[in-house]
Amino acid sequence: MGIREIHGLTPKIILAPMAGVTDAPFRAAVRGFGPTFVFSEMVASRELLRDRRSAVLRLKADTDTGLFGIQLAGRDVESMVEAARIAEGEGTSLIDINMGCPAKKVVGGLCGSALMREPDLAVAIASAVVRAVRVPVTVKMRLGWDDASITAPSLAQSLEACGVQAVSVHGRTRCQFYEGAADWKRIADVKRAVRIPVFANGDVRTPEDARSILSVTGTDGVLVGRGAFGAPWRLMQMQDAIDGRMVRTAPASGEAWSVALQQYRHSEMHYGTDLGRRIVRKHLGWYAEQLGLARDERDALVRSSDAAPLLSRLARGLALAEAA
Repeated sequence: MGIREIHGLTPKIILAPMAGVTDAPFRAAVRGFGPTFVFSEMVASRELLRDRRSAVLRLKADTDTGLFGIQLAGRDVESMVEAARIAEGEGTSLIDINMGCPAKKVVGGLCGSALMREPDLAVAIASAVVRAVRVPVTVKMRLGWDDASITAPSLAQSLEACGVQAVSVHGRTRCQFYEGAADWKRIADVKRAVRIPVFANGDVRTPEDARSILSVTGTDGVLVGRGAFGAPWRLMQMQDAIDGRMVRTAPASGEAWSVALQQYRHSEMHYGTDLGRRIVRKHLGWYAEQLGLARDERDALVRSSDAAPLLSRLARGLALAEAA
């Protein structure tokens, strides 16, 4: 599958790769509201080569027919190449290279956004992965390391020259982490610098945000990250907005809690009961925040050893109240 097919897709609202968030159960919840392109969590190349169970679970392709991308992180060329070949064997539609993660653990290993300080190595990694696989290779980056080194436009040009078929840009520097506002105008600078598709990311939380970031940046699509926390229907609403349709309303509370319950059960099946319940807890907290659950019920939900009974009660009770 070529990048032109991916670039020409509708939808253009894409679920961004997020470590600890975009696992198979959450991706399924997002796709329950309509087809979209989704990314895996970030997978460390060396961890994958050691066959760590957690890495393999993150790599596991979705069972439906929707397009699915796998994001890899690392700084060793050979490890990245081997990990990319494994990812391709799992059936991924494309491979994304992480050059944007700001987390101290990742940057401390000189991976993620630390690669923006080593453009020659960044390009060497991308070139090697492009040559090693048949699927398209993309890169996700930030604007630069700090305000004094906004290198995204020049790095994007170098990546384009070595065969990378699209780039995604988060509108902050690494040193900003998630503070301040994303600078959408600087993402537009990247779009003007290259001919390949560019996707914008950062501070896209509402349908109006999705329209606005496309207008400001002129990019080919949007990666939605934290705006989807606890609201897997949000991408559907954003797609409506950029398509010029009436934006569909969020599901009623009872239906939304049914979605949360389904994700909870999917997590149990995907990881095993105990691990699945621990991993999904943060998602339950995000659902609770989105749906305005009282603090005591939220705490009970997140801390419960088995949240299914409370989720079922919320879904059933609120659905009956909404129907009355």
